[in-house]
Amino acid sequence: MATLNENTEFDPKNDDLNKFKENGTDEFLTTNQGVRINDNQNSLKSGERGATLLEDFILREKITHFDHERIPERIVHARGAAAHGFFQVYEPMAKYTKAGFLNDPDRRTPVFARFSTVAGSRGSTDLARDVRGFSVKFYTEEGNYDLVGNNMPVFFIQDAIKFPDLIHAVKPEPHNEIPQAASAHDTFWDFISLMPESTHMIMWLMSDRAIPRSLRMMEGFGVHTFRLINEAGEAYFVKFHWKPLLGVHSVLWDEALQISGKDPDFHRRDLWEAIENGFFPEWELGMQIIPEADEHRFDFDLLDPTKLVPEELVPVMKVGKMTLNRNPDNYFAETEQVAFHPGHLVPGIDFTNDPLLQGRLFSYTDTQLSRLGSPNFHEIPINRSINTVHNNQRDGHMRQMINKGKTSYDPNSMGGGCPFQAQAAQGGFTSYAERVDGKKIRGRSASFMDHFSQAALFYNSQSEVEKEHIVEAFSFELGKVELESIRERMIGILTEVDLQLATQVADNLGLEVPKEPQHPLNHGVPADADPIDYQPTKKKPNIGRSEALSMANTIKDSINSRQIAILADVEVDMDNLMAMKTALENVGGVCKIIAPKLGYLHGMSGEKLKIDMNFKTGASVFFDAVYVAGGTKNENRLLTNPDAIAFVNEAYRHGKPIAVEGDTVPFLELTMIKGTSTVSASQIDHLADQGILVLPVGASTVGKTAVDFILAIAQHRFWNRV
Repeated sequence: MATLNENTEFDPKNDDLNKFKENGTDEFLTTNQGVRINDNQNSLKSGERGATLLEDFILREKITHFDHERIPERIVHARGAAAHGFFQVYEPMAKYTKAGFLNDPDRRTPVFARFSTVAGSRGSTDLARDVRGFSVKFYTEEGNYDLVGNNMPVFFIQDAIKFPDLIHAVKPEPHNEIPQAASAHDTFWDFISLMPESTHMIMWLMSDRAIPRSLRMMEGFGVHTFRLINEAGEAYFVKFHWKPLLGVHSVLWDEALQISGKDPDFHRRDLWEAIENGFFPEWELGMQIIPEADEHRFDFDLLDPTKLVPEELVPVMKVGKMTLNRNPDNYFAETEQVAFHPGHLVPGIDFTNDPLLQGRLFSYTDTQLSRLGSPNFHEIPINRSINTVHNNQRDGHMRQMINKGKTSYDPNSMGGGCPFQAQAAQGGFTSYAERVDGKKIRGRSASFMDHFSQAALFYNSQSEVEKEHIVEAFSFELGKVELESIRERMIGILTEVDLQLATQVADNLGLEVPKEPQHPLNHGVPADADPIDYQPTKKKPNIGRSEALSMANTIKDSINSRQIAILADVEVDMDNLMAMKTALENVGGVCKIIAPKLGYLHGMSGEKLKIDMNFKTGASVFFDAVYVAGGTKNENRLLTNPDAIAFVNEAYRHGKPIAVEGDTVPFLELTMIKGTSTVSASQIDHLADQGILVLPVGASTVGKTAVDFILAIAQHRFWNRV
């Protein structure tokens, strides 16, 4: 029997997946049976102008494969991007779990991470306002472990039986298949306004968390409460977090709309290019660990998937780091065929009775059978365990493993009793021995009925700018709803969260705030129950704030992989341009030269620099900051270029850092950055506070301006001028 050394380091160049890879270089064309093909241009016919013959097995094989090369896309999370990498724990976690990959700091566990939108089809835009899937497959020495989560820590519903209803509501409306990848329509808000338990999640969805700047700049969450089990059989509750080392950043809704039209592959392109250019995305794995004895010490239920555990109550312990360092070789074979499942566990990690999680444990296997067409989906290379598989499962559609011997049953004597059961001490998985005692019932605990306190906590925790964006998002989404009764009902729900929020949204919609919110008295109530027991409770007083819930408090100490546009034309001051470009690139910035047409920039001393984009393809929404290069002719040409003026104006409106050379002042006077022609020292400081930096005329080096520009880019946005 093959064994794996516990300290074996995964080598992606020598893994088992390579036997399934080919690039066709210097090879003959063959059929799928390995027969060399003599003519791949013409089908077999009865004469040059005759009928095609049924015996043409090459034609039949080729067409049949083409007819079946698209598998059913995922019902949710259809549009995704993914990458390979590894995970490494910092210190052994033996106090809490016996999982091997969480106890050996020398072990690099290979991973495959997939990010996705939820509602849209495979052909939809990356920048839809939506939840983002965040799933990681760990190829551990003890088998595959899947942490299947989202970029938001809670969910819309408390019980899996409502999941089909949620997805039916958010998908395009069935009579006209409109709108695609969008929640701004009647059926979605009809459902949400009748499901008060969705209130917390809808606050996240209407926040900037729903439109991330990059997949590399969003958090991930396991959503559910799981268990960790140690060698002594002791259990702890755990919430899983992924914390990006680049911080958590978003785009504005206006930017998202433009990016969707100009580059709907913005997120997947960003992830791919970052890895290809050596900017490997990194996240720290965090855990909120709660002793079993503390299960009921909170004013919410740990098993309720619409609730989070505030970090002020239980700090997030950073236990390890995931690095993504290799792009897939083939999108379909890896990103599309990877099959995640929250039920793929390893010893040391187990479930809780979260009713949404319990339903997912059925749903994911059932979905893979439909999508991938066989119970053998685990044999697809991207889904294979690096640990050798031994069991008595046989046959089935597209079986790949060739099993030898007579015995495919247990117990047996003819096969020597193999394969053997493994005791817990031998690494065998044993479920946590939780006491279970209760009557069969369709219902839920009263501890699940507070739907508004954490929604209010989230809203209270946002910065003023983030609150404005939430108001704008609700106003846009509900403004697309045609039935006024749905809009009114939703305003009523918002009064339970924050009266000012509800008032602002209602005013934007031309509605009055209802005196009392409408809650569906009989929704989800068992026939023999008292409806009043199923009403949501009022939010708790003195909600307070949680700093971790606002992106304003994220990491802002790096410009690593940030995109900076350098605007220039014809002759430029090449010394200053190159000095600024070099300073930015030395700390990880990615600079692109933007000009009216492609070709080369020319320095005033004859130097040349290749132009990366013109103004037709290089929009400001693709960049994090703008630098306007100097030079007399450059200045004069920019004065007459409306695209350049629009580029800077848009970056200004979106709060992005802008650096300019002093001799571009006449150009800036035509933009929203006015008053620079007579700028004083105090005005320069005021502009710098707004993220606008002016390089003095005649400066021989960018000097302090470059340093200040780098610090400004790290801040991401300057909302004080928006």
